[in-house]
Amino acid sequence: MNTTYQIPATTRLGEVSLRISNLERSIQFYTDVVGLKLLKRQDPIATMTADGKNVLLRLEEVSNSVTFPERTHAGLYHFAILLPDRKSLGLTVRNLVASGIDVGQGDHLVSEAFYISDPDLNGIEIYADRPRDTWQRDADNNYIMASDPVDVQSLFDLSANETWSGLPADTVIGHVHFHVRSLQEARRFYSGILGFDVVGNFANMSALFVSAGGYHHHIGLNVWAGVNAPINPANATGIDYFTIVYAHEREVQEAIERLRQSGIEVTKNEDGWYAADPQNIRIRLIAEN
Repeated sequence: MNTTYQIPATTRLGEVSLRISNLERSIQFYTDVVGLKLLKRQDPIATMTADGKNVLLRLEEVSNSVTFPERTHAGLYHFAILLPDRKSLGLTVRNLVASGIDVGQGDHLVSEAFYISDPDLNGIEIYADRPRDTWQRDADNNYIMASDPVDVQSLFDLSANETWSGLPADTVIGHVHFHVRSLQEARRFYSGILGFDVVGNFANMSALFVSAGGYHHHIGLNVWAGVNAPINPANATGIDYFTIVYAHEREVQEAIERLRQSGIEVTKNEDGWYAADPQNIRIRLIAEN
């Protein structure tokens, strides 16, 4: 296998699918608190959208589900919803605060982010990027990031006298972040096989960030739930799959071939190709429509 393979720069993330315990409750949360819109419901599944056409989030109610405490299992740390600008972020944060839920925050220099959890403890980041030409790298080519306090007042000032009407139509899935069993194993899979570039080798934080096309990260990986943390069983709430969207079908086929050459099973469904990472998180691979 060609070990110098690099994932195409045009690759992005798409739909995220979550296992949840109560569909009605989750639809209400993602509509009223997060600001997505219900696209389609066919129990036990519902799809959520920002633009009324494209699915950003799929929810599937699982019978006899179990929800484990945070940071106890390998799996989802959070999925991240990327807003187009600071004004949209300010409006959304106003709604989060008004909802009364707990909200965390972090100015990461490359972005400004807020953190919440859904009713099943699935982590959610809602963020806006700073202009790419302001992102800086260190001597080892890692993006320089931090977790400083966000200037929340400036976000509120920017969005003053504006009416919140849900997430903007050009909202996308920006990245996903996982608790993994081993950073070395995760690096071999996401960088060595799938070809994502390492853009943040944060050994001091026990974390690794990888991306396509120079983004600050499409996938975050950490061992904060413990090295060799247990994998979630099939009836656990959490992530079911996330989607990697390639620009062309030939790029999908190249990824499939690399996975298969590495001994990883790849199967085809009506909506794309599927493989699983070392945490048994499913990955859907599709080409742009």
